[in-house]
Amino acid sequence: MHIDILTLFPEMFEGVLNHSIMKRAQEQKAFSYQYVNFRDYTANKHNKVDDYPYGGGAGLVLSPQPIFDSIHEVKEKAANPPRVVLLCPQGEPYTQQKAEELSSEDHLVFICGHYEGYDERIRQELVTDEISIGDYVLTGGELGAMVVIDSVVRLLPGVLGNEQSAPMDSFSNGLLEHPHYTRPADFRGSKVPDVLLSGNHAKIDEWRHYQSLKRTFERRPDLLVDRKLSAKEESWLEELKNS
Repeated sequence: MHIDILTLFPEMFEGVLNHSIMKRAQEQKAFSYQYVNFRDYTANKHNKVDDYPYGGGAGLVLSPQPIFDSIHEVKEKAANPPRVVLLCPQGEPYTQQKAEELSSEDHLVFICGHYEGYDERIRQELVTDEISIGDYVLTGGELGAMVVIDSVVRLLPGVLGNEQSAPMDSFSNGLLEHPHYTRPADFRGSKVPDVLLSGNHAKIDEWRHYQSLKRTFERRPDLLVDRKLSAKEESWLEELKNS
């Protein structure tokens, strides 16, 4: 996978992309990235990338020309049309399922905006996906892009090392992840559940499944509204409601 990041502040990404799993993913050649500072493409004699909104109002709006021209150059160099992601509060809420969808792409482009917003023609003519990482407003799209890139890259084959890690994550199967324990088995009087020490993997899998459902019911019941429950899950859920 190759990722192009359109940003006015490329230095913000260095700590995220060059440490831990992101660094290892690059060493494994699972993905590569490039910064595109769209200020370098402005035709404005003052090197500006924004202007006042038509109709008045607070703040400044990103101009279309620098972003159109920078995207055009990125596409000219690409073997296939990339997926172009705009980070914005009006985008679709980001989910694990969206991360899995994006992880199947060969080429992603992220547009990180600033100021009051984007000229609408950027959305209409350049963008394939608009994503919001939550119902709040940040000073720019860089932090949102970091979140999405991290969540996508960790899903690429071989990046996590253990191929079972990603499928077991919260949200991958529509439920929150079950509790985890490690040594010691007894820590200051608080003990690991006996089933996890039993060596009975069928029982352990069942316990984890139940705990995932229980945690989801207690913390994120909204995730269960549209979930197609198995007979076992329905029985457990009824038990939880009556407990």
